[in-house]
Amino acid sequence: MVRRNFIKQISVIGLGGFSCGASLLANPSLYKDLIIGHNTHRYKVDMSWGALDSKSYPVNDCHEMVQDSKGRIVLLTNHTQNNVIIYDKQGQLDEVWGTKFPGAHGLTLKVEGDKDFLYISDNERHEVIKTTIDGKIVNTFTCPIGSGLYESKDQFVPTETAVADNGDIYIADGYGEQHILHYSFEGRLLNVFGGRGDDELNFDNAHGIAIDNRNQQHTLLITDRMTNKLKRFSMSGDYIETINLPGAYICRPVIHDQYVYLATIWSGNGANGTGFVSILNKDNKLISSPGGCEPMYKEGQLQHMYQAIKLFTHPHDVCVDEDENLYVAQWNSGKSYPIKLIRI
Repeated sequence: MVRRNFIKQISVIGLGGFSCGASLLANPSLYKDLIIGHNTHRYKVDMSWGALDSKSYPVNDCHEMVQDSKGRIVLLTNHTQNNVIIYDKQGQLDEVWGTKFPGAHGLTLKVEGDKDFLYISDNERHEVIKTTIDGKIVNTFTCPIGSGLYESKDQFVPTETAVADNGDIYIADGYGEQHILHYSFEGRLLNVFGGRGDDELNFDNAHGIAIDNRNQQHTLLITDRMTNKLKRFSMSGDYIETINLPGAYICRPVIHDQYVYLATIWSGNGANGTGFVSILNKDNKLISSPGGCEPMYKEGQLQHMYQAIKLFTHPHDVCVDEDENLYVAQWNSGKSYPIKLIRI
């Protein structure tokens, strides 16, 4: 597919003006003072954060990142030499582990008491695996054949999880049958909703899921990636609303303070290499799109989104630290390490 041909011109502090869509990869020196983003959420680009010796610590796809209770940044990759790479905030290596997660895709951290646990969605193992922060397996969620929803294990291809305050687990079968499976803390299947389809109750790539805790009444935000939508459901699976993000093929929603951060893996007409980051405010309005076009609303409707500069290739996740800096992990991007965006 051909990228949209109406990419406009922007100005970047420290670089002067340049044509949107121009590849910065061809001139890495441009990164030095590059500032991206819009309105209140603007960032300085740090391309060197987290870069390691690729022979000792190789990555394939950098799928997702979270911050643990010690403030460390935890990266999940599907390279089985070390599936989990843990950095300090300066980007220095702290710890690595994991050799048995060839389809490592989704990463969720949940604090239980004074301990951190990880939920790894592995779409080659067709499982969600709960581990301690240092890699000991605690529980495994396999295909619920007994539910009658699946004829074979291979139909269950989980991409993401969300964990409620009471320990209930929500699994998004984003590369499988598009169900959202609600389990108890002990692993008992409580409810199933969603499924494949083009109705607002259904999904076409339920790629990500998160619990929106910005209001007293917690709800689920679930990605409907191929339709450029973010859908809200109650914790019991009742449909509430749709947030339209035209032109944005989003990964999982990440909630931090009153904002929603979304890695946008493709944009425009869905061509490869057209990603950026989308940031929504407390009213779920787009206020900044680092690497993307300036947010534009007409008569209350968000206008079509597209990549503005070729900084990112395929952003797959955003981690937000306590200083509101961003760490962007990328899929299918030359086996590159994450990019840090420093909030200014």
